[in-house]
Amino acid sequence: KYVLLLFIIVLSIGLSEALIFSPEDYKQGDAVRIMYVHVPAAWISLGIFSLITFLSIFGYIFKVQNFFLISKSLAPSGFVFNIIALVTGSIWGKPTWGTWWAWDARLTSMLVLMLFYIFFILSFKFFKNKDSLPKILSSISILGIINIPIIKYSVEWWSTLHQPASIKFLGNSSVHSSMLIPLFLMLLVLLLYCALIFLMKYKTEIIKIKKQNIKRL
Repeated sequence: KYVLLLFIIVLSIGLSEALIFSPEDYKQGDAVRIMYVHVPAAWISLGIFSLITFLSIFGYIFKVQNFFLISKSLAPSGFVFNIIALVTGSIWGKPTWGTWWAWDARLTSMLVLMLFYIFFILSFKFFKNKDSLPKILSSISILGIINIPIIKYSVEWWSTLHQPASIKFLGNSSVHSSMLIPLFLMLLVLLLYCALIFLMKYKTEIIKIKKQNIKRL
C-alpha cells in the first residue's frame, strides 16, 4: 500500500515535471520529452537483466532456489521495459533520424537483449526438470550479460546514429539540470512501478508453490 501511494505521488510530480515544466530542446523541441520514458526504461531493463544474471549464477552455485524465484518474478518487468525502450526509441528516432528503425549498434544490441529475456522467461515454461533448469537459466543469463557492455559502449566502439552518452554518473553531464531532475523523477516512477509488479508476481509465485506442496501432501 505504501509503495502504491508513493508511486502515485511521484508519478504525479514526475509527469508534471516531464510534460509541463521541463523546457523544450533547442534542436528537438517537444520530441525530447520521449527521453523521460525511453532512458529510464532502458536503464531499468539493463539493470534487471544484470540482477537476474547475478541471482542465477549465485543461485546455481549455492543451490538457492529462492534466487530463481526472484529472477522469475523480475524477468517479465525487464522484458516489458526492454520493449518500451525499443518502441520509444523508434518513436524518438523518426523526428531525429528521419526513420523509425535503423540497424544501429545500440538498437540492434537492445533487440538482442530482448531475445535473451524471451529465452529466459520461456525456460521456466518449457524446462520442468528442477535439476537442469538452474543450469539452463545460468547459461542464458551469462551469455546475455555479455551483451550489456556491448549496449553500453556501442556508441563509442562503432560509428552509430545513436548519440554518445549525455548523462554521466562519474563525470559532467551535458544535460541541463532542468531536464535531469524530471528524468530522475521518472526513473523513480518506473522503479516504483517495477517494484509493485515484482511484489505482485513474487507473491503469486509463492502462492503457487504453496498450493503445489499442499497437493503433494
